[in-house]
Amino acid sequence: MDLDAITAIDVHVHVEQDLHGSLSMDDELLDAAAKYFKGEPHHPTVPEIAEHYRALNMAAVVFTVDSELATGHPTLSNEEIAGAAAEHADVLIPFGSIDPARGAAGIREARRLVTEHGVRGFKFHPSIQAFEPNDRQHYPFWAELEGLGVPALFHTGQTGIGSGLPGGRGIKLRYSDPMLLDDVAADFPGLTIVMAHPSVPWQDAAISVAQHKANVYIDLSGWSPKYFPPQLVRAANTQLRQKVLFGSDYPLLTPERWLRDFAALEIKDDVRPLIMKDNAARVLGLT
Repeated sequence: MDLDAITAIDVHVHVEQDLHGSLSMDDELLDAAAKYFKGEPHHPTVPEIAEHYRALNMAAVVFTVDSELATGHPTLSNEEIAGAAAEHADVLIPFGSIDPARGAAGIREARRLVTEHGVRGFKFHPSIQAFEPNDRQHYPFWAELEGLGVPALFHTGQTGIGSGLPGGRGIKLRYSDPMLLDDVAADFPGLTIVMAHPSVPWQDAAISVAQHKANVYIDLSGWSPKYFPPQLVRAANTQLRQKVLFGSDYPLLTPERWLRDFAALEIKDDVRPLIMKDNAARVLGLT
């Protein structure tokens, strides 16, 4: 990937449909998420994502979410996503997703995805996957990622998945409290952790963790910048200027909309390129 040829790196892009028409979640959850984001269901494939971002002169980190054990819905193939992304390596960076409840088998899969399929990191959604990140039973998984030298991207805060459904379809928000990641960051100082999204209702906690732990970052996906909590904007401009990353949450939130609203945000001129590309390039090991 030619970093000089791209203007931005979107670190949070979901692959919701594979090349065979299979979807990452059942229709009820996907429709609820689209309603939460006030959009129509849209599920581009990896090649379509590449075309979209190439037209924008941007790169994107792409991944699915392995929620099979928690929801019963078959997960999309990490290998297929990585292979399809490799065909568009000028703009796409593949992440994998493995439910840590898969235990030793998941650890072996993670190692194989990195060493044999070029996966550059892993995405976790504690609320959907129903686990506490600081549960000691998952520590061998985090140790493996630390040893492999790849970042772990964790959903934090509220979620559009299950939003508005009875009982939220059983999805529990407390698993996505960023303070649970503080333990992981402390116990695995060599593991790069990215906390996804403005972490409402725990935004102050997320800022504290990112400021205190050198190995923790925040991505700004999932919210239009015009709705960012003011303390997050202040932190991005000051003490976290090298710790925040551009992310959209495409296809639920388009990069075009995110960028339009970000342009109106009071962000210092010398901080904007850090957020849009430079911080992510460092986190992803692209520099």
